[in-house]
Amino acid sequence: MKKILLTTALLLGGVLLGACGQQEATSQSSDAEKLSIVTTFYPMYEFTKEVAGEAADVSLLIPAGTEPHDYEPSAKDMTKIMDADAFVYNSPELETWVASLTDSVDPEQTAVIEAAKNIQLVEGTEEEHGHEDEDRHEGHDHMYDPHVWTDPVLAIQEVETIRDDLIAKFPEQKATFTENAAAYIEKLSALDEAYQAALKDATQRTFVTQHAAFGYLARQYDLVEESISGISPDQEPTPSRLAELKEYVEEKQVKVIYFEENASSKVAETLASETGVELAVLNPLESLTQEQMDNGETYLSVMEDNLAALQKSIH
Repeated sequence: MKKILLTTALLLGGVLLGACGQQEATSQSSDAEKLSIVTTFYPMYEFTKEVAGEAADVSLLIPAGTEPHDYEPSAKDMTKIMDADAFVYNSPELETWVASLTDSVDPEQTAVIEAAKNIQLVEGTEEEHGHEDEDRHEGHDHMYDPHVWTDPVLAIQEVETIRDDLIAKFPEQKATFTENAAAYIEKLSALDEAYQAALKDATQRTFVTQHAAFGYLARQYDLVEESISGISPDQEPTPSRLAELKEYVEEKQVKVIYFEENASSKVAETLASETGVELAVLNPLESLTQEQMDNGETYLSVMEDNLAALQKSIH
């Protein structure tokens, strides 16, 4: 009898172990089937993650809280890109180093997706480039404004491009990418409608920012952006530019000057102090800090915060 019970226990144990092993193997197989997608900075990460959903593991290349304008990838970063199934970036005007990937990435292995490729970029003004050659970063002279993601309508176009290019590379996932993109685009459309409703009847339509990151948003909603610094946030304004801005703020009766949490706000603070106006945050979404991400902040929530902040100045 004991022998029968022992034999039964061993058989049951074998079945359970086999089931556990099969379950683990199935889980590993499921993980192995997921696509690997590398994205550059936060908006590209969120847009891609929303489109890919559970079909892919989407990672952020540029660390949280890091300013992307002058970021240069390490050898480890380049390897990560080359090993991925897809790589998503905004445009050569922002991620200037992407041109160096041309000879390194195997297009059969890694789909390289430029999210802003179907958007007509706007050329920067003289102030946005900086008045002097020394104000420009060698190898990083942005001829065109890359900040298209700050406009919800253009963000939709970027999502559509990411969706279409992922479908072209991975047609077996067409239904998933199409459904996910449609759901996210619906949220972006609602965001656009909120901006339209809040800003359409404003009589004061001018706002002053720390750097020229909201030009596309301004054009979309018939606003006027005046920036302290250029397209890159670390471009220092000349004394004459600051004098012009002080006069502009006083003439237009600007009530708020907007600064960024992830960049030096010293110049914005000085201008606000000299003109006696309020300071407020307007986030260009070039990065979110790890704390913001851990707290569940997203492109959508930050853009909603930006709208609330803009209404302090636009009225």
